[in-house]
Amino acid sequence: MNPIFKSHEKDFMRIEADQVCVDYNGTVALYDASLNLKAGSICGLVGMNGAGKSTFFKALMGFVRPSRGKIRINGIKVNQAQKEQSVAYVPQNEGIDYSFPVSVWDVVMMGRYGAMNIFRIPRESDRRAVVHALERVDLLDLRERPIGSLSGGQRKRAFLARAIAQRASVLLLDEPFSGVDVPTEKLMAELFLQFRQEGHTILISTHDLNHVRDFCDFVVLINKTVLAYGETSEVFTSENLNKTFGGIPPNPLSGPTSSKDFINE
Repeated sequence: MNPIFKSHEKDFMRIEADQVCVDYNGTVALYDASLNLKAGSICGLVGMNGAGKSTFFKALMGFVRPSRGKIRINGIKVNQAQKEQSVAYVPQNEGIDYSFPVSVWDVVMMGRYGAMNIFRIPRESDRRAVVHALERVDLLDLRERPIGSLSGGQRKRAFLARAIAQRASVLLLDEPFSGVDVPTEKLMAELFLQFRQEGHTILISTHDLNHVRDFCDFVVLINKTVLAYGETSEVFTSENLNKTFGGIPPNPLSGPTSSKDFINE
């Protein structure tokens, strides 16, 4: 990731979503969702499960095509941003068979695949990028370890390192603090603040309202559409949170507590 972030770049829009609608076989998952995020910002994406957070992420990644609306990443179309490796996604749960003998090094090197040729033979620049990423998440000493032998927090750091190795300017993080130990939580929070200083834009999907208050510059409250968006201090009101969580008082650590609302997207 480029540590150089010039002051005039602060007004550059990394994410522009204009009235985005997504439906699955006629079922509306997201409608008229709009969002603009500048370079060097951290934004929390807050809502119940099933509110459209994952769908919004998929649209930004180009995994689903909006039925209406427009998305730009760094001022270009999503498919072009994909080719330029501009967006990195760190899901909550990786679809990896942890019994398969793949090393931490191999997992992080996957972040370089988009920059390689069809034979995926790492160059020296790829190896340097992986070393740098592992150093940032404090896993370089464990690079030869099988990914399945790591703790939950260490695995999260490994997949974050993969995103760092990709050198994307936009990071989409799905519940990054879920199930991690305190040292990992602290390290990741510090890294996110560093990424902001470096000019990257981070969109964090989370139920943890405390983390949003602690270091998110902006917050998006979502329930099938964007209910409220703006600076965290202004948007995080009881009225807005009640609208977001359907009148259920959210737990400040984990969000709403009613089990009937936890329906996976």
